[in-house]
Amino acid sequence: MKIVIGSDHRGVEIKRRLVTAIQTMGHEVEDIGADGAESVDYPDYAYEVANRVGNKSAERGLLICGTGIGMCIAANKVRGVRAAPCQDTLTAELSRRHNDANVLCLSADLTGEEQMAQMIRLWLDTPFDGGRHARRVEKITKIEADQAKV
Repeated sequence: MKIVIGSDHRGVEIKRRLVTAIQTMGHEVEDIGADGAESVDYPDYAYEVANRVGNKSAERGLLICGTGIGMCIAANKVRGVRAAPCQDTLTAELSRRHNDANVLCLSADLTGEEQMAQMIRLWLDTPFDGGRHARRVEKITKIEADQAKV
């Protein structure tokens, strides 16, 4: 699976190590930055990751910032993206099973690296349950399409 990953300055160091972990899991990874500790604006990186997922040049996206919340808000503005800010393995798993999340947003400040790696592995391996959940995701897609007409 092709995964695109991005972070702001607060997530750079952990992102670098997670890229290696994801590659070890057998996935192709495109790292779009940031690359250093100098302050950057997280919406720029959220957009780059979300855009690649939304236009299907990547199957999934991963975003890391201080809390994961800002990245999530920005990513969810891109058509076709269902970004989820997850704090543990349960929320990561359910974001896939119930919401078909295609972008995972993580906190560099509040989540440890080992826990992040576990969450990512589970999130990448968990299928969408479909069924009643598919109907709900379709409704989200319709809302998105209606907003594009405005």
